[in-house]
Amino acid sequence: MSSTTRITVTLPTEQVDELRKLTDNVSGYVAEAVARQIRHQFLGEDLRRHQEEHGAFTDEELAEARAKILGPTDQSHHTDAA
Repeated sequence: MSSTTRITVTLPTEQVDELRKLTDNVSGYVAEAVARQIRHQFLGEDLRRHQEEHGAFTDEELAEARAKILGPTDQSHHTDAA
C-alpha cells in the first residue's frame, strides 16, 4: 500500500455535491482523477518528444492509434429495414 499525505483542496460546492452523489470515497475518486491527469500529461509530453524526433504523425498512424484505443469503427453499419 502506498503512503498518503493529507491535504486540503477547495472545490466549488456544486462539484462537491455531485462528487458525493457519485461516491462515498471522495478522496479515492479525486486521487484516481489526479492519477489519470498525470498519466495524460506524461503521455502528451512523450508524444510531443516523439514528433520532435521523428516528425508529425501521419493520418494512417493516427487512425491506427485511434482504432487501438477506441476499437475499430464500422462506417458501413446500416439501419435498413429488412
